[in-house]
Amino acid sequence: MKSAVLFLIFNRPETTIKVFEKIRAARPPKLYISADGPRSNRPGELERCEEARKIALGVDWPCEVKTLFRESNLGCKMGVASGIDWFFQNEEEGVILEDDVLPMPSFFAFCDEMLERYRNDPTIGMITGSNLVSKRLNNDSSYFVSHVPLIWGWATWRRAWQHYDVRMENWPQWSRSDKITKCFHGDQLVSSHWRDALDRVYQNGMDTWDYQWLFTCWQAGMYSIIPAQNLTDNLGYGVEATHTSMHKPDCLVESIPQDLTWPLVHPKVLAPDWKIDRMMFERIHGVTLKGYVRRQLRPLRKIFNGIIGK
Repeated sequence: MKSAVLFLIFNRPETTIKVFEKIRAARPPKLYISADGPRSNRPGELERCEEARKIALGVDWPCEVKTLFRESNLGCKMGVASGIDWFFQNEEEGVILEDDVLPMPSFFAFCDEMLERYRNDPTIGMITGSNLVSKRLNNDSSYFVSHVPLIWGWATWRRAWQHYDVRMENWPQWSRSDKITKCFHGDQLVSSHWRDALDRVYQNGMDTWDYQWLFTCWQAGMYSIIPAQNLTDNLGYGVEATHTSMHKPDCLVESIPQDLTWPLVHPKVLAPDWKIDRMMFERIHGVTLKGYVRRQLRPLRKIFNGIIGK
């Protein structure tokens, strides 16, 4: 492996060790470990954080290791965002893995080759290892480009991350313009979904970092490279999940991870297909008419529940 790896960990030694074993097999020349600190009101979390850090430090191959271990908890938003900031203060490009994203062996080689091939292409913002519609597509090439950023195992460059703003200061102006509609090919349902979601993030309604990255890519006009096969699995579903649920969604269940074969077959046209993007929004993010109606009824539901409560 040629690229540096950023390993984002927290309090889950059970998943950390599984992901670390995949990193160990890939033998990256540099490993950056960013760990958020324990929450003071969670008994036993300090010990779990220390155990996860010990696992991630178990490097037994020629490798330069750098660490950013927080003493106190920053939360998902600032903990992850500041960790990636730190990574790209030191590296021009690299691979990013969270402690619950389990990569296939070819994920690392795929990222290596794509990082080098599209290093100077400003239209490409990231490489993802996640393809959650792989069983619904027939690809002649080894990958395609999309307007849908997926961050379950990914890679990018400093030149792309420099556009990232965790506060989304440009969001109000961008959302009021026609840029959001143009971005989504005039699809009002998709535009409404993401306007609502990004409004909640902008107003600090969600402790997260990844929606800001989606906005960064859309605002800067950067596409994502998606492999023809799903190259990662997500171990984060269960009791300890932060932003996932107890059970895997259908799109993940049906997208069984499978390695790519080499040499890679490069696409003849490097442009997103809106039909595929639209299907990804529906399958992965639940952008449907039913979901739209549910969002519109949310304020009424709160009022109704308040009345019933009284």
